[in-house]
Formats: sequence, structure tokens, C-alpha cells
Amino acid sequence: MKEEIDELIKAVDASPENTYIRLLLIRRLRNEKEYKDVLSHQLTELLKYDPQNKEAKNYLAQLYFETGKLSACIILSEELMEKAQLFPDTKLILAKAYYAEKDMGKAKEIYEEVLDYDPDLFDDDLDEAFRIKLDYLEDEYTDSHFLQKPKMGFSDVGGMSMVKKEIDLKIIKPLEHAELYAKYGKKVGGGLLLYGPPGCGKTYIAKATAGEIDANFINVSLNDILDMFIGNSEKNLHDIFEIARANTPCVMFIDEIDALGAKRSDMRQTGGKNVINQFLAELDGLEANNEGILVIGATNMPWHLDSAFRRPGRFDRIIFVPPPDDDGKIEILKLKLKDKPVSQVDYKSVVKHTKDYSGADLDAMIDIAIEGKLEKAMETGVPEPLGTKDLIAAAKKHKASTVDWFTTAKNYALFANQSGLYNDILKYIK
Repeated sequence: MKEEIDELIKAVDASPENTYIRLLLIRRLRNEKEYKDVLSHQLTELLKYDPQNKEAKNYLAQLYFETGKLSACIILSEELMEKAQLFPDTKLILAKAYYAEKDMGKAKEIYEEVLDYDPDLFDDDLDEAFRIKLDYLEDEYTDSHFLQKPKMGFSDVGGMSMVKKEIDLKIIKPLEHAELYAKYGKKVGGGLLLYGPPGCGKTYIAKATAGEIDANFINVSLNDILDMFIGNSEKNLHDIFEIARANTPCVMFIDEIDALGAKRSDMRQTGGKNVINQFLAELDGLEANNEGILVIGATNMPWHLDSAFRRPGRFDRIIFVPPPDDDGKIEILKLKLKDKPVSQVDYKSVVKHTKDYSGADLDAMIDIAIEGKLEKAMETGVPEPLGTKDLIAAAKKHKASTVDWFTTAKNYALFANQSGLYNDILKYIK
């Protein structure tokens, strides 16, 4: 093993920009206790050449824990978790780090999530502290693969005040006053289509809607539905709707719905048309009761969606989700920086440098600022707080991702808007 490590070190020294060889070396070093300092150096070097390497960041978070740098471990792990890049074994390390820091609430919450994902990823100390392992090992498989119970609400979503108002009026109020609506023959549920540039919080607002009304939540991906064998896609779609019908009130969220409900006139294959027809039949609820089911679809390209989906009774409520305004950006920044080390931040000054930013762009800006701080923290082991200057410097490095979308959307709004569907885009541009 030592000879192999020495050879890899020589190879890395000869070709320092070769991140593949450096990653091979890091994998060899991970389980060798006498090479901890070398491992730390190699991880730092790799991240200089490839700052977004999630494998290296996960290994670095684990190394921070092993060397007693709990704060650095928690900061880096939380950053990875926000981006859905945290490895399950690193998530277990994060739970142990919070436990070591005496934050029992966080430790228990994250440990439960780890066991929910893989019951074999247990830890004796955490089991003894929380006594929950056996409950997870004995649970039978249920529809929990799909069903969630969101703990977040509108207060956890920054900005989007107009979108929240429309959802409250069109969705939440009917569910809260179902009996009153029933007297007028109006059903509770239906379809809601969210459209707008990517990264503006369509997924978050859908999950928050479910949390706001204490409803079950199903996040449907295309992989859950589409199947290579004829007829299976339609069956998968029907089964998911049946799960929702058995667990009302339920919010079903389908992202990139244009890929599932594209214009049938543009399709050459019958299979794709059959899936769309099945989808429309499920929305209509002709053979089943859809009472109490809210189907939320999200798309960045509403112009590719089959017009049949916008028929009354299907996705008849259509809401434009624009990039956040300045007040919304400040709310988002405060939420995203809440659990991170920050000094006094002049949010108004920061926001002035975020023209056309989406929520995802704000996230990217924070990530760039954190990487600058992490570089110093790797050397000192002490995380420094983020400040106004750090965020402004990061904003100058990141370009808004919504500009290209509005260029395309403007053409549709000006020249293909006979129904008035894109009037909100025109109002926003003006």
C-alpha cells in the first residue's frame, strides 16, 4: 500500500492539474491513519483545481470530524446537504458532529433521515442516545417512497408574496372551508401550473403549500413514471395517483411537466401520446375521485405544454413565478444564511449587485462566498464569518441565469400570446 501511495504522490506532483489521479490518491489515503496530514493537503489541492468536486468535499467534511474540527465539518456538510450532494455516510457524520456539539435536536433529526434512507447506516452511540434503530429496522415497506409530510410552510420560503397570495386564495382557502365550497358544488383540489425561469422556487412553494395545509406531499419525477416497456408508464402514473387518492389531502408535485405533457402534435411515437392521454384521464378523475388532491405542475417552458392540459378542470389555474424582487431577495438571503456564520450583513447593498438573480442564483452567490472562506478555514481550521464584502465580491463573479429565459419568453409573449397566457411576462418585463 505504501509503495502504491508513493507512486501516486509522484504522479500527482508531476501532473498537479490531473484531478483524476489526485482523486485516486485521496481514495487510497482515506483509511490510512498515518496519512491524515497528506490527505488534508491533497483534498485542499484538489478543490483548488476542481472547487465543485462533491466527492472531495464529502471526504473533507469527514476528515474535519475525524480531526476534531466540528464546526468546519458542520458548515461544509450543511452546504452539501442544501445542494443534495451530501453522501449518506457523510450525513451520518453530520449527525455525530451535532451530537458531539450537544445539539440533540439536530442530531436526532438528521440521524432519523439517515436511517430512513438506509437502516444499515446505524451508529451505536446515536442508537443508545435516541433508541430509534429498531423502529426503523422493523418498519415494513410502504408508500413512503413517494409520500412525504413537509415540515415547511410559506414562512420558510423567501419572497414570492404574490404567488403565496394566489395560492392562498385559490388553494388553501378552499381546503380550509371545504364544507362551504361543497354547498356551492365546488370541488376541493384540482390542478395548478407554475411557470417561470428556472431556479425561482417552484419546487419550494409546492412543498410549502403542502406544509401550510398539513397535507401529504408526493414529489413525482419523470423516472418514477416513464418506462421502456409499453404500457408500464401509464400504469406507473395511475399507481401514483392511486397513492394520492388514498392519502388525501395530498399535494402532488410534477416538475418539468412539459416533458411529460408535451404537445401531442409534435410526437411521432404512439407511446408518448398514450402517456399524455393517461395523464389527462387521471386529472379528469373519470374513474376515480380526485377530491382533496391538488396537482401542481412546474415548467420553465409552458409553450411546449399540450393545450389540453390548460382546459378548465385540469391545469386551469396558471401562475407566473418571476425572479424575486429586492425585498424577496433579502428574505431569501436571511433564510439561507440563518445557520451559517455571518457578521453584520448590509442586505440592501448586497441586493443592489444581484440584478435578474433567481433564488438559485442567490444560492450560487453564497456558495462562491463560502468557498472563499473555506479556503482560509482549511488552513486555520477556524471558520470565519461571511460579511457584506464577501457576498458582493461573489455577486460580481456570478452571472444571472434568468436572462436567457426571458429572451426566449419575450418572443412567445409578443408573438404567440393570443390567449393572453403570457401577459404576466409582459408586465414583468415592462
